[in-house]
Amino acid sequence: MLKRGLPPVHPGEILKEMYLDPLEISVTELADNIGVARRTVSLLINQHSGVSAEMALRLAKAFGTTPQFWLNMQQSHDLWNAEKRVILKSIKQLSH
Repeated sequence: MLKRGLPPVHPGEILKEMYLDPLEISVTELADNIGVARRTVSLLINQHSGVSAEMALRLAKAFGTTPQFWLNMQQSHDLWNAEKRVILKSIKQLSH
């Protein structure tokens, strides 16, 4: 189980605050560079969509990171949110 502290940062927030803003790259410029629609990048940075494996590959290439960097961030965010929604107490552990 994950700890219930502060939620992990959404990868879209990291993309905006650590890459786009400091490098003065617009959403349109990034979208054109990585070969996706402007709306796709906008949805990501506004935290209305997550990072897919394909997007992780594109972002890794564009910013010199690894795809795992982006996917791990997304997975941490997703698991933290799922833990808040999913009720597990009625599930019994099964064994062989």
